[in-house]
Amino acid sequence: MFTWLVTLQSYLGNEPSAAIAFIVLIGAAAFAFTLGISALGLTMASPLRRRLARLGHPEAETASLAATLADLIRPYTRFILPKKEKELSRVRQKMVHAGYRSPNALPLFFAVKALLMIGLPLAVLLVSPMFPRVSSHMLLIAAVGLSGLGFLAPSVWLDHRAEGRQKAVRVGFPDAMDLLVVCVEAGLGLAPALQRVADDLMISYPELGAELALVNAEMRAGVERTQALKNLAERTGLEDIRGLVALLVQTMRFGTGIADALRVYSEEFRDKRMQAAEELAAKMGTKLIFPLVVCLFPSFFLIAIGPAALALMEVFRNMH
Repeated sequence: MFTWLVTLQSYLGNEPSAAIAFIVLIGAAAFAFTLGISALGLTMASPLRRRLARLGHPEAETASLAATLADLIRPYTRFILPKKEKELSRVRQKMVHAGYRSPNALPLFFAVKALLMIGLPLAVLLVSPMFPRVSSHMLLIAAVGLSGLGFLAPSVWLDHRAEGRQKAVRVGFPDAMDLLVVCVEAGLGLAPALQRVADDLMISYPELGAELALVNAEMRAGVERTQALKNLAERTGLEDIRGLVALLVQTMRFGTGIADALRVYSEEFRDKRMQAAEELAAKMGTKLIFPLVVCLFPSFFLIAIGPAALALMEVFRNMH
């Protein structure tokens, strides 16, 4: 930087002019750098760029890899899958809630779980010669602990994925309800309204948009509207969508107006969300007790009572 300043000074022949030119160049460089970083951030966060990225081939490559792995483990499926049908149904439903609907998803999940249960203890045995001071008892405890971790980790990950997807669908559901009411009141039928809402939500809420598009695809494929709506409730596992599906099924069964029913449900749903927000706000005071007692009150008492306590200690010391 000093070299650049000396070069400018020798070129301009005046020290104040060289300093001003140097400051202007530094400001222009900082402005260009900030502008470039901002343009890069806006480009990466662009919805159009995300949508074009989803049109590429990584998902197809992932699907082909999953199919290849499923073909490899198919002969061992009977040894991997649990025998209890209740456990299979629970995991299958959880995977549907997480967005995995492929027939190969269930065998792959239990295959990964079995591989982790066996592979992690074997990894401990393989690396044990590198730690000669570790006793065999500790190695055994580590192997058993890692085996339990391998058994629990896939289930925890699946629960986290399902909860995250349900949260994403729940967040986009109010906007979907408002759009659905507008489309139906504008004269669209149920299937075109669902398709229009799905197209509008595909960028902002892709999970909910994909679910609504799947409902419309099932209707076009010949599935009854009531069954397609019930499938939507089963795939999402949300009480709000289950209530909407029950309302639409009853409306189609009794022949009442769908627009009026949707508007009433939308208003009730908005009141329900407001009540849920008020409930969370009412619980805030109780939830703040623990951090206040643990984090804030000790420092408050230290500041408020500390000087007086030090003064009393000094007085007692002088008395002796």
